[in-house]
Amino acid sequence: MRIIGLDPGLRLTGWGVIDVQGNHLRFVACGVVKTDTGLGLAQRLVHIHQGLVAVIGDRRPDEAAVEETFVNRNPASALKLGQARGVVMLAAAEAGLAVAEYPPNVIKKSVVGAGHAAKQQVQMMVRMLLPGIGETPMGADAADALATAICHAHHRGAMARIKEAVS
Repeated sequence: MRIIGLDPGLRLTGWGVIDVQGNHLRFVACGVVKTDTGLGLAQRLVHIHQGLVAVIGDRRPDEAAVEETFVNRNPASALKLGQARGVVMLAAAEAGLAVAEYPPNVIKKSVVGAGHAAKQQVQMMVRMLLPGIGETPMGADAADALATAICHAHHRGAMARIKEAVS
């Protein structure tokens, strides 16, 4: 099973791909889709969509997991982030992927053990949990995307076991 984790952002949208085999996780790739802040909103959304379509086409994930948007004090910023999140979900859904959504505190708790962990803690735990990542350059957005993929791997496995037990 190959999972792509996505961390929506208007300036930087993080993505991270892992392979899951039973309880074993393996790093595949990660990166960001960066938009030009000088472009208008519509063009930036197009750039995010095109970048993710290319990544999904290259890496061929089976499922996607997206970080939910947290409420921001600035309504205009929250709205723009929501639009970027919609484009991220669209790119995954267009590719035929099932898309799971997780709140940031659930992702952090799944990876670090604390729902209010710092970004540095998330990056450190992602490196510990993913064999093969080594010294691969990874910014906070790519680390958050990988953490989202790890969270989905943990949760989807638990849900599968529950469904199996009920059947």
